[in-house]
Amino acid sequence: MFALAGLTAVLLGAVVGSFLNVVIHRLPRGESVVRPRSHCPRCLTPIHPAHLVPIASWIALRARCSHCSAPISARYPWVEALGALLATLSFQRFVPDAAHLDAASLVAATATFLFLANLVAASLIDVRHRILPDECTVWAVPAGIGAQALLEQLGASGHGVVGWRMAVLGAAAGFIGLGAIAAAGKWLSGREALGWGDVKLLAAIGAWCGPVPGLVVATFTGSVIGSVAGLLALAITRRRTYLPYGPSLAVGAAIWLLYGDRVTPWLLPSFAP
Repeated sequence: MFALAGLTAVLLGAVVGSFLNVVIHRLPRGESVVRPRSHCPRCLTPIHPAHLVPIASWIALRARCSHCSAPISARYPWVEALGALLATLSFQRFVPDAAHLDAASLVAATATFLFLANLVAASLIDVRHRILPDECTVWAVPAGIGAQALLEQLGASGHGVVGWRMAVLGAAAGFIGLGAIAAAGKWLSGREALGWGDVKLLAAIGAWCGPVPGLVVATFTGSVIGSVAGLLALAITRRRTYLPYGPSLAVGAAIWLLYGDRVTPWLLPSFAP
């Protein structure tokens, strides 16, 4: 039963990853993510159901449309594989063994994975289009508060379960804290120093992680990752390169949700479990 649950997590993760590809392609264009059905963006031919199997279809089709032979981006199988990986890590986080195979743990694993999947979509859209859609940020705030309320009702406990009150405080802290920095930056420089999409994303992260230590650890680790990425880009290109902040915050949130109990003792010893 435990092995079957783990396998189900992998398969569902890949399926969600396939849907994320639709979201990443359509959302920035203002298109519906549910209609019309999946089709080739070049010839608009609907994709046959047999060609919708995550990862395997891309390999079988040799990365080309079966109708017009247009190339299919390698992003598709990579996002599907990432979905499977995040689902597996979320499952292992909350259901490490058969003794934890209960409703509360499964709900916690599912909720965490869905938020991580949302962060994947937001990050890839931010990288390509330099925007963070409200669908990936604003709506994640009530979703996080609702998820924490449900977990609290189910009696879930442990890392990643902060309760709805702390979720509300985390969302407020994320929005007010980064919002103040964004406003101050614009006032001092006369231009947008930080996008408000980042502010809304941090509010969502706060809702899912809680204010302290969750939001603090996620923001700090994300900022460090962003700084390292910026320095590497500068060393490689020999010029200043714009790097969106959203993906760094998303990685920081993922690290907290999946490994926060291991990271916290190093960063905030007083909050170590």
